[in-house]
Amino acid sequence: MEYAIENEYLIVTVTTWGAQVKSVVRKFDDVEHMWQADKSVWGYHAPILFPHTGKVVDDLIETKGEVYQAKQHGFARLMEHTLVRQTEDTIVMELRSSEETLRIFPYAFRLVSTFTLDEDTLHHKLTVENWDADKLYFGIGYHPAFTVPFDEEHTLSDYELRFSEPESPLCINCLPLGLVHGDFYMLGSNIRTIPITRELFANDSHCMVNLKSHKLGIYEKGTGRGVVCDISEFPYALIWSMPGGEPRFVCIEPWHSLPSPEGGSIRWEEKPAAAILDPGESWSCNLSTSFVR
Repeated sequence: MEYAIENEYLIVTVTTWGAQVKSVVRKFDDVEHMWQADKSVWGYHAPILFPHTGKVVDDLIETKGEVYQAKQHGFARLMEHTLVRQTEDTIVMELRSSEETLRIFPYAFRLVSTFTLDEDTLHHKLTVENWDADKLYFGIGYHPAFTVPFDEEHTLSDYELRFSEPESPLCINCLPLGLVHGDFYMLGSNIRTIPITRELFANDSHCMVNLKSHKLGIYEKGTGRGVVCDISEFPYALIWSMPGGEPRFVCIEPWHSLPSPEGGSIRWEEKPAAAILDPGESWSCNLSTSFVR
């Protein structure tokens, strides 16, 4: 199922499959900004990463005395979420633990997605509630994909990633297994922009840590049009597009947790977590994305 909200600036469509933002159309120029999930390239729009971000060692987790298969980025993106409430400018969806989730993640929880429009900005709040009798360890992150170019009148060379402050981005190396192994590299020195090219993503994503910038956006040079994410509350900000060809979309991915360390334990309680909740506790984060001109 799909549900839409709108205001004088934007029309936003959210699908219950993964609680993904499927479409953001800016009214003044009728531009679609979300990647339309072409399965021949990458079949998602904006997945929610829960209960972990990235990969875990051997694709396994051990917890509560059992070992479970754990797919990259968790299972929330692969499940049907339920509409809780819809108003003119707000959509609320939830994913509750179920027999299906308990077979792969033995914790009772509720994951709530709240989408709210505020002028040219879409706020996406995630709330995790621990309904289990034990402590709940989890990771969480966002993975929205934005189409480039914005229209047929522009080419990839017209676009750049832009920081709100000068940066010397320090990146965590997760190659070749998608696991953290302690190496770092710099993506530049005292830069404000990164050109969007096929070479930028030739080796997969870049996981930037502890940026000074509050905002990171995709901008169209010369026009001021852009998609700008507020990353201020996130310790990690990733950029990614599908390697192997000219990018047709770029993901800006604010994360609150990391993949497992290479050679580390499969014990769930030893994996770096975004938060640890006692029974009955809840935790929230928010990604605000502005569609500017």
